[in-house]
Parts: sequence; C-alpha cells; structure tokens
Amino acid sequence: MARKPPNRAGGSSARPARPAQAGAASVRPAQTGTAQLTAPAPGANQATSKKTKSKTEAYPGQQFGLPERGPGSVATMARRVVALFIDWLLSMLIAYWLTKSQYWTIAVFAVEVYILTALGGITVGKRLVGIRAVRIGGGPIGFGWALVRTAILLTVVPPLLTDRDLRGLHDRAANTIVVRI
Repeated sequence: MARKPPNRAGGSSARPARPAQAGAASVRPAQTGTAQLTAPAPGANQATSKKTKSKTEAYPGQQFGLPERGPGSVATMARRVVALFIDWLLSMLIAYWLTKSQYWTIAVFAVEVYILTALGGITVGKRLVGIRAVRIGGGPIGFGWALVRTAILLTVVPPLLTDRDLRGLHDRAANTIVVRI
C-alpha cells in the first residue's frame, strides 16, 4: 500500500481514528500502516439489530399467526393466478360442452367458485396447485361469505388490489385468506 504524502502542516496524512458509531464496524490504522477492521462490541447497537430483526420477521400472514413457509402459510400470487387460470379453462370447457358456446363461461365459473368455496374453500384449480381459502377466525366460509367473495372476484380488479398479507378486496370483505395446503 502506498503512503500518502504529508499534509500541509508537515505531519503524517494518517487521520486520527474517529469515534465509531455504536455497533458499527470501524476501520483503524494499525501499527504497520495497513487498515484493520474491528468488530463492534457485543450488544453495542441493539436499535439497529431490532430494525433488522423486524424487517426479516415481517412476512405475509404473520399478523394472523400463520407460518412463513410450508403448509398453512399464505399462498403466493403466482399460485393463485395459476389456480384461477385452471378454473377458468375448466369453466370454458364445461360451458362449451353444455351449450356449444363459450359465452356462458362466466356463469359456469361463478357457480363453480361459489359452490366449491362455500363447501370447502377449495376449487378444482386451487386443489391442483395446493391452496385453499379459509376464514381468518376459523370455521367454514359458508354460503353467505362465499357469495360476497365470488361477487367481488367476478369484478376482476379488486382481487388484484392486495394488502401486505396478499389478501385481495374479496378476501378482506369475506374475512378470508388463501393458504397453502
């Protein structure tokens, strides 16, 4: 490492070590003229560790007591979209088979989602991708809340507006959340 020329005062250009912030690693010049990294004192900056800890602990479903990963955790948006796509394709096939027209797809889709969500919180598409809708407080979704959820789902845009727990407006209105099986 090359040495810097002396400063204007004629002294060495090595700056005196500034006091390090609590908990931050500091660089101090060593006796040999090379920099030496020193670790922070244990427990020196608990505020920083709390901030870091809270960022790592915040995950979808945490406020409801759901696990971060695995069964019972909040389903990803990708899984939900794939399930919706499967349900839509199935509805298209059924509508075409029954009426020889795909214009009835939305009606078949609405009936499928409503009935299957009310009975078990799970549609064919959700079952294939391993997710299901559940009530926040436990218990079945039921026909009343499934109707609310399905009606809002059919408007298309509100389900895309999610909160930090990946709950669309239809989930918030029916007090449900979609979790992995």
